[in-house]
Amino acid sequence: DDKVPKMLRRALAQLSLSSMKSARLCIGRPALLSSASGRQEVCTAWPTTGFPGGKIGLSESTRKNLKVHPGDVVTVQPVTGAVIQAEEVTVKLRDRDATVNAEEMSVCLLRNLEGKVVLPGNLLAFTFYGKLCNIVVMKVKGTDGAELIAQHSAIPSDMHEPDLERSDLETSTLDLSLQFSKMDVDASPELTTMSTPSKAEDPSSLVTPSSGVAAGGQDSAQGDGADLAHDWEPSGKGGSEELPLTGNSGAISNTDTFYFISSRTRINFIETRTSASEDGDCESRVTYDMIGGLSSQLRTIRETVELPLKQPELFKSYGIPPPRGVLLYGPPGTGKTMIAKAIANEVGAHVTVINGPEIISKFYGESESRLRQIFAEASLCRPSIIFIDELDALCPKREGAQNEVEKRVVASLLTLMDGIGSEESEGQVLVLGATNRAHALDAALRRPGRFDKEIEIGIPDARGRLDILQRLLRKVPHSLTAAQLVRLADSAHGYVGADLAALCKEAGLYALRRALGKSPNLSDKEVAGSVMIAFNDFLQGMNDVRPSAMREVAVDVPKVSWSDIGGLEDIKLKLKQAVEWPLRHPDSFIRMGIQPPKGVLLYGPPGCSKTMIAKALAHESGLNFLAVKGPELMNKYVGESERAVREIFRKARAVSPSILFFDEIDALAVERGNSSGAGSVSDRVLAQLLTEMDGMEQLKDVTVLAATNRPDMIDKALLRPGRIDRIIYVPLPDAATRGEIFKLHFQSMPISDEVCLAELVQRTQKYSGAEV
Repeated sequence: DDKVPKMLRRALAQLSLSSMKSARLCIGRPALLSSASGRQEVCTAWPTTGFPGGKIGLSESTRKNLKVHPGDVVTVQPVTGAVIQAEEVTVKLRDRDATVNAEEMSVCLLRNLEGKVVLPGNLLAFTFYGKLCNIVVMKVKGTDGAELIAQHSAIPSDMHEPDLERSDLETSTLDLSLQFSKMDVDASPELTTMSTPSKAEDPSSLVTPSSGVAAGGQDSAQGDGADLAHDWEPSGKGGSEELPLTGNSGAISNTDTFYFISSRTRINFIETRTSASEDGDCESRVTYDMIGGLSSQLRTIRETVELPLKQPELFKSYGIPPPRGVLLYGPPGTGKTMIAKAIANEVGAHVTVINGPEIISKFYGESESRLRQIFAEASLCRPSIIFIDELDALCPKREGAQNEVEKRVVASLLTLMDGIGSEESEGQVLVLGATNRAHALDAALRRPGRFDKEIEIGIPDARGRLDILQRLLRKVPHSLTAAQLVRLADSAHGYVGADLAALCKEAGLYALRRALGKSPNLSDKEVAGSVMIAFNDFLQGMNDVRPSAMREVAVDVPKVSWSDIGGLEDIKLKLKQAVEWPLRHPDSFIRMGIQPPKGVLLYGPPGCSKTMIAKALAHESGLNFLAVKGPELMNKYVGESERAVREIFRKARAVSPSILFFDEIDALAVERGNSSGAGSVSDRVLAQLLTEMDGMEQLKDVTVLAATNRPDMIDKALLRPGRIDRIIYVPLPDAATRGEIFKLHFQSMPISDEVCLAELVQRTQKYSGAEV
């Protein structure tokens, strides 16, 4: 084995000397291998001592190229035709490997493939900078001018789901026990010399010599429909139209001319990225008509993106520089990536998609090189759009960057975006970025001239949710009326587009369970015709699907209703006016010029149902409810307590309309001056709380509800109108209220007839609700 030349170790066919003699093979010379399914491969014949006759040893990658398994039959023939240098070899990469540097990969391929005879349709795996890449040979052109071309049907299915696990270009040792397996060799003269008519004849008249193929080969031919050899088309100067065929129609013969790769061979890469408008995948065919609740944003985007690409002369005539970049930002699940896909499909431009983290490489300069390559390609294929998803992962703030790679990538992107407008392609190349962390982007990237337009894709309101639901339910069988759909949209507070899609899926599952529960043996057609999604399915689904922004602060709201609270009717009415009325009658508030209250404070003795009233309000209103216990925001580290207050208000804004409930707020908003130390934590937390409730940033659709039994300890700045607008005293229950409380509890208790309700009410004067 040590005598095998290094150049020949890449693709060996190991046989015994007796098998080589019977097949007329020469040591170190190329041999043509054909499987029963029509796949072909050229390997180097090499004798192995102690190898049994009638068997052949092949590498793992060669077996996978031929689609054969141990025990299958392969045909071995000596290559008697000329073997000359290949002038040009065209290869195709998988889509996910398309961002690699073609020039560097070409050098790597020539170094590893030198001396190898290649055929169209051959699938090769190798490592490039530590990354496993797969290529398929599409066309081979020789120095004699002849060309061998692999048609689409000849491309192996492995190209799409490659199963090559180790490189067949980098094998340096020959370990028979690991790399080679034994197969039967069919070297019968009938099979090796049989030929079929030329390509000019009717393919239906061709006779496939299956009589000499073992059963294992027949199974392989039937199980795999990809017949590589069938689709070769010799053409050009040296191509023979009367090409003798073996096995299946279109197969190449051992007497034909073969081509090997040398250091002078030119490697061409077929472009794998295509415009989204040419993509036939139905799932990616997103159009503007499929996007709901974002009509104003879509109008702005179309004006910004479509006009420069479709009518660049309009901008030049008015001397207006077209935009170079558009940034879409907003919470997750609002439709940023979907809008980008719709733009790609509607505009019909060449689209290049960059997923932020994928372009980062550990090798020095590789990430910047990939960016330059993508921008150069976009400039050649104009009009084009470069879509960068998760832009914050690619271009974080440089002062907070973890390493030098991130800083270099940001600097490269800044330079490349500046270069878009200075070229002839001004207005024909546009960068579209999407992120849900706009604050984490480098500030230099967000200035005019780079990302000229920033469009917020926010959480939809009730009207937007209704629009989204109508579009989602277009092709879904359901029994919802228009009024039920409006009610569903109104109750889905804080739901984004992705949440509503998940809600529809969950409702469909409930409907399916209901149908199968009644008739478990329904067929697929019967289920498709009988299942209808009902309104109750959506209500059940809303219990399982919570708004995305609420998942990290999800509070299990107890099922407490107003009827569970005895008495206190005036307090219930005041809370309904403060919280529910602004949401149910917003037009009335606007017409009257009234601002709904931002905050409500419940105070009173302990045990008077202040917290229970907050629970009932959360349940009855159906709003997103965020409960905060005052002391849990305190942190021993400087600045952490204030950050916790900022975060809780940010989450409340994200899932608005919402209720933010502070229990025991006296622990959080202690009156300034009473705490020890000039820079105490409580003073800073209070200042942050005051700023959040009535600062420069407006608190919209968020109602602050606070409860305390020590209002004297709360700072007066918090209790002024504009922050805490309503201060409601929750007194000890009077006789009527105590009677209501007793009646509520008596409903679930076995009570003797001797118990006198009036006497109990009389004896429990000055009792709190908890004590009753």
